[in-house]
Amino acid sequence: MNKCLYVLLVLFGFIIIGCSKEEMSGEKPPEVYIQIGNEKYETKLGTYCWKGTCVDMAGPVELLEGKEPIKVNPGEKISFIMDYEPKPNEFHLTQISENNENEVLVKENSFLAPTQKGVYYYSYGGWWMDEKEANLSHGDAFYAFVLEVM
Repeated sequence: MNKCLYVLLVLFGFIIIGCSKEEMSGEKPPEVYIQIGNEKYETKLGTYCWKGTCVDMAGPVELLEGKEPIKVNPGEKISFIMDYEPKPNEFHLTQISENNENEVLVKENSFLAPTQKGVYYYSYGGWWMDEKEANLSHGDAFYAFVLEVM
C-alpha cells in the first residue's frame, strides 16, 4: 500500500509541476511494446501528461480487466521497445501480484519474468525530464501489461 501511495504522490507532484509543451511530438505519448523472444506485444497506455494535457486512468489491474495475459516462461527475458526520440530519461517498473507491489529492476531496457508461476500485472512509467531545470517534466506516461508465468 505504501508503494501505491508513493506512486500516486509522485504522479500528483508531476501534475502540480506541470507538463511542458517543448519538443514533444504527437498528440499522445509514444507507444511502448514488450518483446519476448521474437514476439512483440502491445502495452496499454494508462495515466499520462503530454503537451499540457493530463489524463488520469485506472491502475494496471483495472485497466487490463478481461485481457488475456501474455504467457511467458519462468525467468524469461522481456525487453521494452519504444520507437520515439527522445527516450524518457527516467523510468520505473512496478509489479503487482496478489495485492503486493514490488519495484522491478530494469537493466539495459529489459527485465526477467518471475520464476514463480502466476499472473503478474505491470506498470511501466517513463518521464521525459528537463535536463537543465530540476523537477520540470516535458511529459510522462504509464503503460500496463499482464504476464502469466507458466
